[in-house]
Amino acid sequence: MTVVDDRIAMADANTQRLDEWFERLERMPVPEGFRVEIVGGNVYMTPQRDTHWGITFKIARAVEDRFGKDAKVFSDVRIDFPGHENGLCPDVAVLRASAGKDDEGRWRYEDVECVFEVISEGTAANDYGPKKAAYATAGLPLHVIADPYQGRCYVYTDPKNGDYVTRTRVDFGDTVDLTGTVADLTLGTDDFPRD
Repeated sequence: MTVVDDRIAMADANTQRLDEWFERLERMPVPEGFRVEIVGGNVYMTPQRDTHWGITFKIARAVEDRFGKDAKVFSDVRIDFPGHENGLCPDVAVLRASAGKDDEGRWRYEDVECVFEVISEGTAANDYGPKKAAYATAGLPLHVIADPYQGRCYVYTDPKNGDYVTRTRVDFGDTVDLTGTVADLTLGTDDFPRD
């Protein structure tokens, strides 16, 4: 076997295992208002809080205002990203207009143009750690984190070697300027709620 064959076999095994996990989770009585994702082979169930949803909604609306109602903008939809068993469900994922589902009916990470994550208290380490690394490894040119606990957004660009080279900090109340990026928009944060 070649290195490429080994990587393909590993990706197939990860996808099969993720499929099994998500099938089991769908049969479980997950309480309403909880989101479920698998990060690095670990299952995380977190409640949707009003602060979290309020910021997520404002971001999704800004993206839709910029790209139109037919834009492929998703929230909490499973997308398998590189790495060990990463069935991630970004708070907001923007896919290219030409994106289509794969043979299993899932969106491909290769079609994701950018993601926005809103920090939840119990899973903040995932957003700042393995999820950010997975997005950088996937080559996403833009990743934005909104942190209502710190009252800040972090804009990550220039993915290289599993991390982002550039990080820009923007305090809530200031405008996140994403012009010149794939998102090509400005995001007001003055009405972002805080925890």
